[in-house]
Amino acid sequence: MSQTLKAIYRDGAFIPQTPCNLPDGAEVELTVHEPHVIPAKVTDPEERKRIMEELIQNMRSNPIPADAPRRFTREELHERR
Repeated sequence: MSQTLKAIYRDGAFIPQTPCNLPDGAEVELTVHEPHVIPAKVTDPEERKRIMEELIQNMRSNPIPADAPRRFTREELHERR
């Protein structure tokens, strides 16, 4: 049986982006195609730093409340197409 799965390579591991029905410890063979990398639109280091600081400030001023009614699922946290 063969499956085609999409995955992202991060920190030395392949993270599946599509569901797979493999048991833990299953051995698989991977075929790696040319990666699709989207280049950064902002390359100026100072502008990138400003954007990151703004993002962190927004996150700090709008935290998810500890008593939020439910936790987000993995699907809700990650954009799926």
